[in-house]
Amino acid sequence: MGKVRLLVGTQKGAFVFTSDNRKDWKIDGPHFAGWEIYHAKGSPADPDWIYLSQSTGWFGQQVQRSTDGGKTWETVGNEFPYEGDPGTHKWYDGSPHPWEFKRVWHLEPSLDNPEVVYAGVEDAALFKSEDGGKSWYELPGLRNHGSGNDWQPGAGGMCLHTILMDPQNHDRMWVAISAAGVFRTEDGGKTWKPVNKGLHSDFMPEPEAEVGHCVHRIDAHPTRPDTLYMQKHYDIMRSDDGGDTWYEVSGNLPSDFGFPIAVHAHEPETIYVIPIESDSLHYVAEGRLRVYRSRTGGNEWEALTNGLPQEHCYVNVLRDAMAVDQLDPCGLYFGTTGGQVYASADSGDSWQAIASNLPKVLSVEVQTLD
Repeated sequence: MGKVRLLVGTQKGAFVFTSDNRKDWKIDGPHFAGWEIYHAKGSPADPDWIYLSQSTGWFGQQVQRSTDGGKTWETVGNEFPYEGDPGTHKWYDGSPHPWEFKRVWHLEPSLDNPEVVYAGVEDAALFKSEDGGKSWYELPGLRNHGSGNDWQPGAGGMCLHTILMDPQNHDRMWVAISAAGVFRTEDGGKTWKPVNKGLHSDFMPEPEAEVGHCVHRIDAHPTRPDTLYMQKHYDIMRSDDGGDTWYEVSGNLPSDFGFPIAVHAHEPETIYVIPIESDSLHYVAEGRLRVYRSRTGGNEWEALTNGLPQEHCYVNVLRDAMAVDQLDPCGLYFGTTGGQVYASADSGDSWQAIASNLPKVLSVEVQTLD
């Protein structure tokens, strides 16, 4: 049947869901009650290693690590040094201002070593740990790329929120920054290239500029890392050349604004999005909670509604709050700002609410344990 573990980060703590059949669920938590859990993710190399980012306005930022599948946790190194004198860096409008460290938005364990983990932070920067989170160092090539004067905070802040690794080439990865765009490295993070050609953003003085675009999320299938999918601040986009060029595949969606995007575990051309009304109305389109699926890599979309509320529903689904498992049929999971967590064990054809009264869900990750 397949055993899975869900790691759910909320505005008031973390919850760990486990199931042996994807129908009956056990919920453990809250861990770190009262803390905002921006993200929690397990290692692909050892699923018992889990990293978690917690933050509050009172006590700042901490990183936690579990080596027993979330049963117990330990605080690991929480100093994030960075290259050079902070006073020498520029704020994003070009005026002198130090770079500031505010919080960790995303933690991405490496594909082959549980002690190696990357952290995307606000203000936007990329850090790496090679000792299980005990110590961190910045990969400064990203912030020193030279385009920083054209970066700008999105509504949620100047955040590096997505880290995507190439399973076929471990020196290659992509990051996404709101609002700067997508950057790619081919040398393990030493140097970076903006890869945003084809993106169009009307809110920018130069709508097709090299950087400055508000990218909400990117994803790819591990067997086809050159084919990237993007949920942008308006527009669903696709690239077939590793991000060098993008084209729109929004097609017949009721709205092309949203936050998450995910790729089916076994079908590289099957993708999922959850449209919301607009950048000012952050609730699902037309008050109906619908996951949209395309089996053609975009443009042609079908609404998946079985088990989801279809009237008077005004929740949102955030960028890190949707995930897919590796079982067959593929399972999908997402959490809402209203505290619901939904699961599908049949690639989205039907859904069940496996939690209904959690705090606002900030992130959902799934581990396939069999």
